[in-house]
Amino acid sequence: MAALHAEAFARPWSAADLEAMVVDPQIVGDGLFLGRDRQPSGFALSRTVLDEAEILTVVIARRHQGKGFGKILLASHLGRVMARGITDIFLEVEEGNKPAIALYQAFDFIHTGRRESYYVKPDGRRVAAHMMRRSSS
Repeated sequence: MAALHAEAFARPWSAADLEAMVVDPQIVGDGLFLGRDRQPSGFALSRTVLDEAEILTVVIARRHQGKGFGKILLASHLGRVMARGITDIFLEVEEGNKPAIALYQAFDFIHTGRRESYYVKPDGRRVAAHMMRRSSS
């Protein structure tokens, strides 16, 4: 999981950070496994508190991006999150990440705000995050 996260983000989470999340009872996690591969090709993690959740990360291995696997993973993940009685889900997504923004919009997430200089790019530049929300209430 740490290797996948490092492939996708300039400031990746460590294996220890991810392990702590996976065992946390407030975290809902889902993995994407393709074929006979024993290593995940993607994963999603959300933190739940009462009737709200925050999507912490959704990662698809680069070699599998653009093939619809993100939609499959997110649909399954949202189903598991909502099964916990969650009514509102929040997330931040990098401003220039058009495929991710389109994916979230396809699942009825709406833009609710912007966080300036939220993400750090590999070259050190900082870019804004779009704040998004999905509500079932």
